[in-house]
Amino acid sequence: MPISVTSLYRYPVKGLSPDPRQAIDLTPGQGVPGDRRFALALASTRFDPAAPKWMPKTAFLMLMRNEKLAALETLYDETGNVLTIHREGRQVARGALDTPIGRAMIEDFFDAFLRGDLNGKPRLVSAPGHMFSDHQAQVVSIINLASVRDLERVVGTTVDPIRFRANVYIDGVEPWQEFTWLDRTLSIGGATVTVADRIDRCAATNVRPGGGDRDMNIPLALQRGYGHIDCGVFARVTAGGRVAVGDAVNVEK
Repeated sequence: MPISVTSLYRYPVKGLSPDPRQAIDLTPGQGVPGDRRFALALASTRFDPAAPKWMPKTAFLMLMRNEKLAALETLYDETGNVLTIHREGRQVARGALDTPIGRAMIEDFFDAFLRGDLNGKPRLVSAPGHMFSDHQAQVVSIINLASVRDLERVVGTTVDPIRFRANVYIDGVEPWQEFTWLDRTLSIGGATVTVADRIDRCAATNVRPGGGDRDMNIPLALQRGYGHIDCGVFARVTAGGRVAVGDAVNVEK
């Protein structure tokens, strides 16, 4: 079976809901457009939007520490720059992120939602061209679904691939084969990427998507089953182009 793209995602706000895409346009040296465009900074975080610098995920609200975030469904309307938040099917907050009032409404919601877990109100932050990635460079993350299925064998139950919060999900290759692609070039649809790193996994993967609770220990399962805590790879975009669901993935020989 040929290797192909099964799904594409971006995550407009770091730590919040995935936004499925049918196609994405990649640019050399950049990540998926709109991915991790916003983050909710802790009150103690000093992020300067006029001079943005990479900061570790511990500077922001994140699933690794704030598992309750997974209980929320968030929808981002790029046209109006509006974030809408639902909880248990009911709208609980909505705000235009390019207005002070809209941002304040979102910040107030998270301050109340995570009360007792935070020392001060979080701030919604962004900067033109900046990506709040866990990787210091702008990259695209790739998950091999065969590897996730093999992990299910180890843990003895279903593992939702969205736990890994990747941009590109692929199928049609042997489990863990992606780890042999380091420094190799992949053509994905109309774009070309170079695989840069394996992705080591943290406790964020323990959180049940849509649930807001921890129901697995994915890093421990990886360590016990394979002797490492890695799942998925990061890749740098080296030639731009459109990538769509169903596109073929070809690995440089």
